[in-house]
This record gives sequence, C-alpha cells and structure tokens, in this order.
Amino acid sequence: MDHLKGLSQILGSNLIIEREQKIPYMTDASYYQGDLPMAVALPDTPEQISKVMRYCQENSIPVVARGGGTALTGSSIPLKDMLVISLARFDRILEVHPEDRYAIVEPGVKLDSLNQHLEKFGFFYPPDPASSIAATVGGSISTNAGGLRASMYGTTKNWILGLEVVLPDGNLITTGGKVLKRTAGYDLTALMVGAEGTLGIITKAIVKIWPIVESKGRILAYYDSIEKVGSSISELKGKGITPLIAEFLDKITMHSLSQTRGLKFPEDANYMLIIDIASTKESIGRELNQAEEILKKFYPISTEITTDQEAMDRIYEARKGAYSSLLSERSSMSERVVIGDIVVPASELPNALRESEEKVKKYSLTVALFGHISDGNIHANIYADIADQDHMNRVESFQHDFAMIAIRHGGSVSAEHGVGLEKKELLKMELEETNNQHVMEIMRSIRKAFDPNGIMNRGKMFDQ
Repeated sequence: MDHLKGLSQILGSNLIIEREQKIPYMTDASYYQGDLPMAVALPDTPEQISKVMRYCQENSIPVVARGGGTALTGSSIPLKDMLVISLARFDRILEVHPEDRYAIVEPGVKLDSLNQHLEKFGFFYPPDPASSIAATVGGSISTNAGGLRASMYGTTKNWILGLEVVLPDGNLITTGGKVLKRTAGYDLTALMVGAEGTLGIITKAIVKIWPIVESKGRILAYYDSIEKVGSSISELKGKGITPLIAEFLDKITMHSLSQTRGLKFPEDANYMLIIDIASTKESIGRELNQAEEILKKFYPISTEITTDQEAMDRIYEARKGAYSSLLSERSSMSERVVIGDIVVPASELPNALRESEEKVKKYSLTVALFGHISDGNIHANIYADIADQDHMNRVESFQHDFAMIAIRHGGSVSAEHGVGLEKKELLKMELEETNNQHVMEIMRSIRKAFDPNGIMNRGKMFDQ
C-alpha cells in the first residue's frame, strides 16, 4: 500500500516527502545520526494528528513526535521508516490566568517566548533548560526537563496541571485540569511527563505560572578543588538556604566562555560557583552576605556579590550557552560533545565530584564538568572523537562508570535529559543495581496498554 498517498489525503500540503526537506529532521542536539524519515507531517490541528495516528496505528507505521529538536539523548530522531510528526505549527499561547496561576499553551511554544509573554503579567514559567531559546513546552514535558532554576522550583513535572493528548489509536483525551490540586483517579498527567513521546502526542498543556521574584542577587565564588565546591553547596543547603540558581563550571568551561564571550576569570581558579539568591528588597543584602560567609568557610580563591541586573544577565546567558561555547574547544572536526547527566543527593556531592574527576583521568579523556549543583545534577561534557573507535570505547566506559557513581551515591543515571537512545542500557543497569528489575516490566506493560503495536517512538527508552 502507498502510505504516502494515504497520509497525503489526510495532511495535504502539510506532508513533506522531498528528500532535501526531510534531511534536517534526521538529527537533534545529540551526537546521534538518525535515518531519513519516510515523511514529515506538519499538522496544524489536534484533529489532523488524530487522523494521522489512527492511520499509522492501522498500518503499523512507527511515529516520532518532534518539538524544538534540542533533545540530548537522541529521543527525537527518526529510526528506520519512521514518520516524523512536527509540532512546529502548534505555537500559540491560548490563555493566561494570573489570578488562578495557570496558562494554556500549545506544545510548540518556545520556553523563552512563553516567559517573554508572561512577563507582561508579572509572572513566569519556572522550568528553565539551557536550551530555552529553542526548547518547546511539549519537548520539555516529554523529557521532564529541569534547568538552572530547578534548585528552587524543581523540574517540569512540578508545573504541569493538565494535558490534551492524542493517543496512539487516534483518540483525543484530556488529563488533569485547571486547579492546583485534585485526586480523581490515576494521575495520567504525571504519566505523560517524561514519557518521551512513547505514550501519546501532547497537543495542549495547562501549566502553572508563578510571580516574578521581587529581588535577587548573585555570588560568584572561585575554588581550587572540586571537593570544596561540593562541600560549599552541601553546607549551604544544610543551613536552610535554597538558592534560586546554583551552578558550577570547571576550568575548561571557563576557558571556552572566555574565548567565545569575552568573560574574565581568575587565572588560578579551577572551578567557579554561581549562586543566585531570591528575596525581598529589604532582606536581599542580608541573605547574600549570609550565604557568602558560608561559602568562605571552604577557602575560595575569591568571592564577589552583585545585584547589578546587566552583569547578572551576562553571566546567566553565558552559562546557558556553555554547551555551544564548549564546541570551540574541540581538537578536530570529527569530535562531538557527549553530555553525561547524573544526579546525586546534595550531601553526596563532594565524593561524587571527586570520583568523577578520577574517572576522567583514568580514561585519559577531555571532559568539562559543570551543572546544576544545588539539586545534585552533574554534567560531564565529554569530547568524543566519533572517527576513533578506541576513543569511543573509552567514552562509553566513562559513561558507564559515571552512571555507577550516581547509583552508588543514591542518585540516578539521568537527571534531566531523559533516556532516548543514549541511556537505555544505563537505565537497565540502574534498575538491576537497585534490585528493581520488575519496574522495567511495569513500564513495558503501561506502554503496551497505551500502544499495543509499539509505534510510538520505537527504539527509545526500550529496545522495541
């Protein structure tokens, strides 16, 4: 059967079949190269998606949904003979209700665009991945994205009230609602968050919004050892201080930002700690000084405090652009930057960070360590030469050991980037190491209940 003809009858000109126009959909922000999709659908209504999904279910056509293409584990790339369904045209902010603290948005809305709109009302949407300029609401829900503000506000799952979803059989359902609490049966909304498009396609989201903080300030602290960075954060949180943002950067990352953005750092600093404190205008100075005194217990090379918004924005945007800046440090064009993403309890940070450094040395790799340190999230940006098999074997071994560090310290192999293609084996390893093998069977059963033919994002998270 000519499936392109069948799909074109549903989508008309909203179906891309020309090879040249399909090529950009083969990749996302990860280092994975996907297959050429059978076609790319650009629907503009939920009803159109519903018809497409019904057709795909009846004809066993595998489907992958795509948002902004910023996924870092290969979760949004097409595999063999897949249909890509792009949500690019679902880009409207439908409603904003400050009095009830929610907004209704379509999944293709970019996170920065949403916050620019909400700022007019004095509100914002807290999930804040570094790729927020391109990352979409739907994609961030599908991976349960975190980001810089997760220290205070948590990850995406904490900010989703309800969803409109097209199921694999084409049925259109709504989950949750517009209220801040409800206990009406199973929480299907939570089930969709982090499912990476394996259970359905999100077509609308009801998201919680929050008042913009009254006042904030920043502390920059520079250290000579990674253990001091971890100990500083552990002590800060132990004293009851929850930073708005708490980020750390290593020397490689600082050098890349110096080269690409012209920022200056102390030459003898090996690590930089960025701490933002949010408070009232009356108390912000006192709370910044209190936090600085705690950081000074661990003998930083230097510290500085600022409440200058322009200076804070400059550092904030530089940190969000760290991944792209690190590309400037590649030694060859065949190198890619593979991003490790683990999480451990804050109290385990000093040991986890020290062990991560030891593993970098063990495998003789170039790795930039940075991350959202307040919630224990460590990123290891590994310079991986995909043309050198021995080098890639060492990268894979490091990823395994890096994940084991997280498991051994009571954390997880994936903090905020999801599973996709990259972490399927690491997820199995985590469940085995924690004696939770049956959890995988439960997840498979849930998926089968939603998608008996296994057409949704096949090969991601699970083998089939």
